[in-house]
Amino acid sequence: MEPLSRRNVLLLGGVGAAAIAAGAAGLLWGKHSSPRTDGGAGLEEPDVLHSAAGQLDVHLTAAQHQARLAGHDAAVFSYNGSLPGPTLMVQPGDQINLTLENQLTQATNLHVHGLHVSPQGNSDNALISIAPGDSFAYQYQLPVEHPPGVYWYHPHRHGTVADQLFAGLYGAIIVQDPQPLPVTRERVLVISDISLARDGSVAQISPMDQMMGREGALVLVNGQRNPTLRARPHERQRWRIINACTARYLKLALDGQSLELLGLDSGRYPQPRPVDTVLLTPGNRADLLVTATSGTSILQTRAVDRGDMGPMMGGTRPGPSRPDQNKVSLATFQVSGTPAETADPIPRQPQSRDLRSETVTARRELVFAMGMGGRSGMDRDSNPSQPGMGPTMMAFTINGQVFDHKRVDITVSAGGIEEWTLSNTSPMDHPVHLHIWPMQLIEAQGQPVESVEWQDVVNVPAQGSVKVRIAFDHYVGKTVYHCHILDHEDLGMMGLLEVR
Repeated sequence: MEPLSRRNVLLLGGVGAAAIAAGAAGLLWGKHSSPRTDGGAGLEEPDVLHSAAGQLDVHLTAAQHQARLAGHDAAVFSYNGSLPGPTLMVQPGDQINLTLENQLTQATNLHVHGLHVSPQGNSDNALISIAPGDSFAYQYQLPVEHPPGVYWYHPHRHGTVADQLFAGLYGAIIVQDPQPLPVTRERVLVISDISLARDGSVAQISPMDQMMGREGALVLVNGQRNPTLRARPHERQRWRIINACTARYLKLALDGQSLELLGLDSGRYPQPRPVDTVLLTPGNRADLLVTATSGTSILQTRAVDRGDMGPMMGGTRPGPSRPDQNKVSLATFQVSGTPAETADPIPRQPQSRDLRSETVTARRELVFAMGMGGRSGMDRDSNPSQPGMGPTMMAFTINGQVFDHKRVDITVSAGGIEEWTLSNTSPMDHPVHLHIWPMQLIEAQGQPVESVEWQDVVNVPAQGSVKVRIAFDHYVGKTVYHCHILDHEDLGMMGLLEVR
């Protein structure tokens, strides 16, 4: 295990969001690059790195990279020269040894989103900072009982999270099932969005876009715009879908085909649920079965109203009609050829733990709020030129406070079960993410949740509330909870939790 040195591990103080606009000059095509067409090409999937003999050794390099996105030459960020980064395929009980090399001009780190691993030392420690030119050796030990499912990795250095993710730093993690499910094909679909300036650099955002949560003009699947997926009639495919957008909500639909949901995030249902649409807030994942019928269908995201700040900004909307108010075509699904044999039934999955029948050791309320005249969660002195950092900056708070890495907001007893009421007093939805420990939904908008639902990103609607329970098992240490509209997290809507 590499020691935490003073140079490459710094507790996060005030850090300003660095500008992303990386010019194309001096950038090279990465070795894993391939031209990304303006729609119609077959879906490409990231390289897959498989664990062996109980471990996976990975070297990730975060760097500026020249790519071809939707017919445009683009200067983006990437892991190992690909967009998304490589998919990490592991088993419960595996150890992931991951070295992150930072070739960016700004500090970064890595969060393994949704994995139930230690938050301390060189594991999923959100307080690590890796300086430009440095490397850091992470080590993640998965429990033998770790739930199979769809997870992902992305940067989490406070103040630059939204910028770095928006520019292209993300990749999938798959924890495999003990026994393979009866499907004919498995796919990984990482959905992201990005906006490009005329010179191909990642577009700067306005203070209003930052406060609303940015949504890119290009919506991509595995770095492609409207790729084509193919299947034979009756073929059952398994799509592992990740919402890697910075702020965009996805309401996924594939009309004309049969859809069944295996689960969301780390949660797994005992039996697949037939669905017409699947709602993924930023950070959510879906494990989806697609049984092909016939013809051509469009995978699209439909309109989602996540609120706005109109009344808070003098009654005006933030500019023209927002992208999330329109349907967006994501991919084309073509069904043709000789029909496949009907797939075997999906075996019944183990029932997830139900905390509703267990003793609650503490109850808390977390209030997510927005208001005028606040200060962001970043230190203005460290970056006084950052847009929107003046005295009238919108405040994004939890229980009236912006994030401070020196202040522990919640102290939890190890092994306890807590019930949290997540209240939202603002006119915008906030998807709330807790690192390390998943949350069981107990109540939404005052109504009980009848089934067992486990997620690590839970949407809290505008002017609404959600009640969850959390079992703080296995680990101690400090970690964070925050809004997964990542601009809001960078602006202070995050808290520090310590389990001891």
